[in-house]
Amino acid sequence: MNPLFKPKLIAGNSNRQLAAAIARRISIHRGEHVELCKTRVERFNDQEIFVEVHENVRGEDMFIIQSTSKPTNDNLMELMIMTDALRRSSAARITAVMPYFGYARQDRRAKARTPISAKLVANLLTEAGIERVLTMDLHAAQIQGFFDIPVDNLYAAPVFELDIRHQFANLRDITIVSPDVGGVARARDLAERIEADLAVVDKRRSAPGEIASMTVIGEVEDRVCIIVDDICDTAGTLVKAAELLVEKGAREVHAYITHGVLSGPAVERIVASPMKSLVVTDSIEPTPETRSAHNIRIVPVAPLFAQAILNISNGTSVSSLFDSATLAPVYEALYPNAA
Repeated sequence: MNPLFKPKLIAGNSNRQLAAAIARRISIHRGEHVELCKTRVERFNDQEIFVEVHENVRGEDMFIIQSTSKPTNDNLMELMIMTDALRRSSAARITAVMPYFGYARQDRRAKARTPISAKLVANLLTEAGIERVLTMDLHAAQIQGFFDIPVDNLYAAPVFELDIRHQFANLRDITIVSPDVGGVARARDLAERIEADLAVVDKRRSAPGEIASMTVIGEVEDRVCIIVDDICDTAGTLVKAAELLVEKGAREVHAYITHGVLSGPAVERIVASPMKSLVVTDSIEPTPETRSAHNIRIVPVAPLFAQAILNISNGTSVSSLFDSATLAPVYEALYPNAA
């Protein structure tokens, strides 16, 4: 893409606050005011989605900011219909900025006669006309291979590293904990970044959705335990893991989760749990209940995505943002001593 092109942002309805924050960050970087493209997104009486773009986008480098979070199907259709509107309006390139990629948990056939919905969604987005995807902490890394177009998968780990270094005085007391065996690689990555110990909660299920037993593998007694995961949905496993760590003698339990789905009784469970804090990003727009919870804190990802959008538009490296040293200046306002 010609570096003289300026990224043009358009937002769906899934997370307008994040989209506006990304536009503000890009304005700061470029030294000129950047606004979200003026659009009309509405629903007919039968809930059909209608999109109208009120600005000229011919030849523009377009970025659609839309998490496919709850209501997942509505937000996914909105994204595809916006893509079709831009493609038919002769946009030069269309990038889907999906801070949270819905259907990512359906990445394989766990049993007979089940779909691989993540692959289906990848096909739908590509056929709609999307030429690049920018997302964060995909539930399964192989989803990148479901696409025949470039996929940039950002990581929350460097942002979490900056936050942990800012929040905790003594990193030597910290043990990073994976809530299940499948998340060990993610937890190990953060543990290596802050040079902390690693522990794993081994979870055995008696039936789907029912946990028969949980065992801690690793030393957690008198340690500050930080549970790391990509998604927190109903928070059942997270809270049980926190309770188990306290039973095993952990001094404090905290959690860093990338995508706070927090459906159903999740917020109530977290508030009543022994966790001192749960840190989530705003990849999914936080509900008022989430914002008001005394032990839930929200870390913004707008600086990360704004820089990634600028790098893509200018044809420079996105992988440079995987390093906390590169992100420290971007997050200088939040963590002034990190740079």
